[in-house]
Amino acid sequence: MKILEPQDGAAESPEHMSHSQEPAHEARASDSPFVEQIRRIWIERESASLCSADGHWNMLLVRYQGETSFSVWGPMTQGGAMHYPQGAEFLSITFTLGTFISQMPVGNLLDKGQILPRASANSFWLDDFSWRFPEYEHVEAFINKLVRKGLLVHEPVVDAVLQGQSSALSKRSVQRRFLRATGLSLRTLQSFERARHAAALLQQGVPLLDTVEEAGYFDQSHLTRALKRFSGQTPAQIARTRKP
Repeated sequence: MKILEPQDGAAESPEHMSHSQEPAHEARASDSPFVEQIRRIWIERESASLCSADGHWNMLLVRYQGETSFSVWGPMTQGGAMHYPQGAEFLSITFTLGTFISQMPVGNLLDKGQILPRASANSFWLDDFSWRFPEYEHVEAFINKLVRKGLLVHEPVVDAVLQGQSSALSKRSVQRRFLRATGLSLRTLQSFERARHAAALLQQGVPLLDTVEEAGYFDQSHLTRALKRFSGQTPAQIARTRKP
């Protein structure tokens, strides 16, 4: 089942896509330092929506037509269309920047996912161990088991870099550790944040040229290229999704 399709250039705006209403969902934060957010989605009818580039990676549990799959999705470096088939249920675990699976380099998963083999109807294989599918209410117990096995780790260098702290390591060592843990360079992550800020300004009704200046782009063309890659939409399309 193809769920995510990265787009080249501008994608169709959500209001012009068929069945583009936001599906029923709930999300919660986690007290685990490894987890950014936990979310589950129920699809009452087939739908599609746009998702933006994101430096975080995810674990995704999908139940659809009596089958269950568990996959790992790397960071998305460009906007794409998320397709939700009717009757599907999703559980998504988004991890904090700097958290990664020791046996699965994040850089190998950019813009794609990897389905993990099934061990049974209720479990999957990871690093020669069988793991029960996690449940929304008990994700932290699942995460703690991964941490205890040494499969899920966190690179403190990433936190230091994001917080602007100095390091005793050489610049090259810092860059290498950062890239290993996130799959992306700091410059790429910063470009995501700048594009996210620009999109928010446009949705708030800030004029295009003012957005160019406030978000720090060279000119309108620079902003347009960045937003097309980040969200799959042009500035005009984003502005039409204006939020109060």
